[in-house]
Amino acid sequence: MDLPGPIHDFLLVFLGSVLILGGLGVVLLTNTIYSAFSLGLVLACISLFYILANSHFVAAAQLLIYVGAINVLILFAVMFMNSSEYYKDLNLWTVGNGITSLVCTSIFVSLITTILDTSWYAIIWTTKSNQILEQDLIGNSQQIGIHLSTDFFLPFELISLILLVALIGAIAVARQ
Repeated sequence: MDLPGPIHDFLLVFLGSVLILGGLGVVLLTNTIYSAFSLGLVLACISLFYILANSHFVAAAQLLIYVGAINVLILFAVMFMNSSEYYKDLNLWTVGNGITSLVCTSIFVSLITTILDTSWYAIIWTTKSNQILEQDLIGNSQQIGIHLSTDFFLPFELISLILLVALIGAIAVARQ
């Protein structure tokens, strides 16, 4: 999307802040339905980031697959669960929570050091290279479609059947 510099920067900062707040909502909200809605907000913001980066195909795929399918599936699974029986034996802090906190903190620190050590000024985007990338993306997406409908047709259909069986199994477990 070709926007003037200040508007583009404002949109990046706004989407980044909404993304961070949505991610905090996913982690910190105690109601799992609200947490799933926050996840949908995060995935939609990522799609808008792709639109700002002129990757319209990836943005549409993000919206269709992650927001439209995965997040709706998560919402259905959360709504089918009987949440009252899962909170009976709730411990505030366990050993697994401590290990998870340690691993997540170390990954966060390593990501921050990598971001700070990277020379971001060496990345240059020009209009001509964006046009070349879009042409390659169209060619690559056509090749992916051809491979999915010819060479990988059977595995593609098997994955859809496995997802359907998993959904039916989740519904059956939630009903009992």
